Amino acid sequence: MRLANYLFFTTTCEQALAFYTRCGLGQVTEVLRFGVNGMPVPNEAMRNKIMHAQFEGPGVLFYASDNDDAEPMRGSAHILQMDDREQTRQLFARLAEGGTVTTPLAMQVWGDYYGKLTDQFGVQWMLNCPV
Repeated sequence: MRLANYLFFTTTCEQALAFYTRCGLGQVTEVLRFGVNGMPVPNEAMRNKIMHAQFEGPGVLFYASDNDDAEPMRGSAHILQMDDREQTRQLFARLAEGGTVTTPLAMQVWGDYYGKLTDQFGVQWMLNCPV
């Protein structure tokens, strides 16, 4: 058994995945589009939008798609367990671009370097780096 998240965007999946690639989290390894190669099209506004994508990087795996009736993201967060404080700082800064920092990256009472944010696409991220 393996747990992986599936992110639903309304129509910004492609932009979100490009952003996560630029942040250095990994890359898209599979993509299916509405209306391409026989894939169904729920409505014309969804034509060529992402029906299903797989995103992978070192220690990272999640899936994503456009879904024009998707609910806003809430109640879940990706937590990245990091092992280098400077890489944690850099990735946190990149993911925070255009988003909202909810817990500034800093030493926490439990002794780890930790921060939490919601990125520009509404996805929550927590980065934790034991010192």
